[in-house]
Amino acid sequence: MLVIDGQSLGIDDVAAVARHQSQEQNYTQVEVSESCRATLAAVRKYLETHWISEDAGPMYGVNTGVGALKNCRIPVDAILEFQRLLINSHSAGVGEPLAEDIVRGSILLRINSFASGHSGVRPLLVDRLIRMLNTGIHPIIPEKGSVGASGDLAPLAYIAAAATGHSNAEVLLNGTKMSAEDAFISVGQEPHFTLQAKEGLAMINGTSVSSAIAALCCKDARDLIAHAEIALCLTMEASRAELSAFDARVQRARPHTGQIETAANVRRILIGSRRCGATTRTTSSTTKPDLDTQDVRVQDAYSIRCAPQIHGPVRDAQGYAERVVGVEINSAVDNPLIFPRSDASEEFELICGGNFHGQYIAQAMDLLAIAIADIGSVSERRAARLLDVNSGYGLPPNLVKEKPGLNTGYSIAQCTMSALVTENKTLCWPASVDSIPTKANQEDHVSNSTWCARKASTVIANTFNVIAIEILIASRALSFFEKSMGLGKGTAAAYETIRSVIPLSTAQDEWIHTSIVDILRLVKCGSLLQAVNSASQEST
Repeated sequence: MLVIDGQSLGIDDVAAVARHQSQEQNYTQVEVSESCRATLAAVRKYLETHWISEDAGPMYGVNTGVGALKNCRIPVDAILEFQRLLINSHSAGVGEPLAEDIVRGSILLRINSFASGHSGVRPLLVDRLIRMLNTGIHPIIPEKGSVGASGDLAPLAYIAAAATGHSNAEVLLNGTKMSAEDAFISVGQEPHFTLQAKEGLAMINGTSVSSAIAALCCKDARDLIAHAEIALCLTMEASRAELSAFDARVQRARPHTGQIETAANVRRILIGSRRCGATTRTTSSTTKPDLDTQDVRVQDAYSIRCAPQIHGPVRDAQGYAERVVGVEINSAVDNPLIFPRSDASEEFELICGGNFHGQYIAQAMDLLAIAIADIGSVSERRAARLLDVNSGYGLPPNLVKEKPGLNTGYSIAQCTMSALVTENKTLCWPASVDSIPTKANQEDHVSNSTWCARKASTVIANTFNVIAIEILIASRALSFFEKSMGLGKGTAAAYETIRSVIPLSTAQDEWIHTSIVDILRLVKCGSLLQAVNSASQEST
């Protein structure tokens, strides 16, 4: 059970609620803390007492229209109708449905934002959203339609519609598509729920969808970086790369945090390796290297030698993005917001602001997409070297074991990597700098945060496949040396785990798609990383 308090939600918490932890486990359940519930009730009481009357002054979205219609007064007897019509007018998304984990993450972040006590919604509305999460009612939300200005208005409107049991709202319940009304009946809940004053705007105003995508991106990017460094180490073992470039002294001479961490991780994974080693050559050496020996080289190509300097910035970018998203998912992103006049006061003040603007998320996701794309780019270069007879240090062309020509090997797998890398480059065009005015120029600068987050998510998904193929190619290359392997503790564990699902290849080309899928599954379920970490940590 995850207790929501509006200020301590972590990215791993979002993933735990948004995704099944395993095939056997259900989603993590949620509830709101009692202190938050009391704050919600107090703020709501003030709002209803002071602002829901004909003699109350104008307050945006409470008793006025929204956007360019902000100066239009809403009569008290029309406020409930305004909530319903607001959801109708904003349910204007298009495209394929958002993934289930994004939908769940969005609902969770809406709950957490409300739990801060600044939105003025009733505890009953929060409870309604919690029931949706805990019973698995997942609104069908078109993925396109948000510009990340007043937050994610269009996609959030579909959550609001489902929560109210709107006749046009569709949801998935246990994978079955049905009306929201039928879903609530199926789980023993009232099919309809009436939004009260301000609750319609509170439901749709904020960055919850783009932030949910961003939170999952940060979690996935963290996992991807760890697996990219396993792939790097396997490739280093296959090509008998030098470890000197990963020496801690080299990193301390240019002490970027990510660079230091990457080099240390590589040294940890490769500890005990007899295939990779630090050279002892110096400029004063009188020993002439044997250039005919295939595993002797002064230094490796940049894709290996500069890995700390390439992976390191990605680690730092991911860390920055995670810090930004960590703040965002614990923020009040509604408008207007409600604040106590003093710590001991029961009086509150409504203030109009712009916390719904998604620029923080937009820029962080553009940066993350660029960084992760570079991980894929360098991974493809490393894999290509293993297939090239001119750079494979004795490996056969395309890693063909027997009958080259009849067998083609892994060249098309590398082409798939190239296709994904190229797609990533296109997706890295920054949307956060591409504003387009909306709503009669009231929203004259928008962030495109949801598109930025969706782009980053696609880049990450593409790069997981790239890394999986590098792991596959590197493990194939290592199969040529099984009789004298001498792998490091971590790489040996990785190779053994891979071979447990992909037996040693025969002399003929096999259906390579299955191997890629199997490696990707090993990566996504975490078993490969767990095996590597267990083996390498035991040896340190």
